Amino acid sequence: MPLGRNASIASRKSPKQARSNQLVEAVLDAAVQVLMKEGAQRFTTARVAERAGVSVGSLYQYFPNKAAILFRLQSDEWQRTSALLRSILEDQATSPTARLRRLIHAFIQSECEEAAIRTALSDAAPLYRDAPEAIEAKKENAQIFRTFLREALPGVADDVRMLAGDLIKMTLSGVGSSFSETPRTEAEIAAWSEALADMLCAYLGRLITQATVSSARPCR
Repeated sequence: MPLGRNASIASRKSPKQARSNQLVEAVLDAAVQVLMKEGAQRFTTARVAERAGVSVGSLYQYFPNKAAILFRLQSDEWQRTSALLRSILEDQATSPTARLRRLIHAFIQSECEEAAIRTALSDAAPLYRDAPEAIEAKKENAQIFRTFLREALPGVADDVRMLAGDLIKMTLSGVGSSFSETPRTEAEIAAWSEALADMLCAYLGRLITQATVSSARPCR
């Protein structure tokens, strides 16, 4: 069920010693195992502590409740996603089209490699989806993508660019989720990624062509 207004999803404190870091890492590793085995509905701090080999009291020093653990897992995933987006989409030495292709390949690969944990975290999303931390993380990733689209679609109207961005994100999410439901070979991942990249890059190319033609038309 969703958190109450005063419930916290933030970690209680950050580990400062090597031993504390090891404890937190053990808890997070155990949380992934419990989440994948039991699912979000049966995920409890007691099960996580037992799997990690620590006391519940030790766990509570760093995570006040199960939502805090789940949010930390999701937050780590968002940070990895942000790092991936920045490393690819902010690469000024590469053309926007090539960057989009790289992103699509990396995204589909990631979806297939982490399908089980992504599904479990998606089931747990109601616990923290309205939290300020969650909203801020999504805003950061959205800003990275908007900045890329302004570069990739010069001269394209804002509303058209916004539509393109929404379409790309929805397509990636839908295809990635559906495709990764079944175990895939590297050859399948490469083939699907390339085909999807062809589609989306052709779409962006058409938008650029339309904008160029429209701006070249003489005024009457």
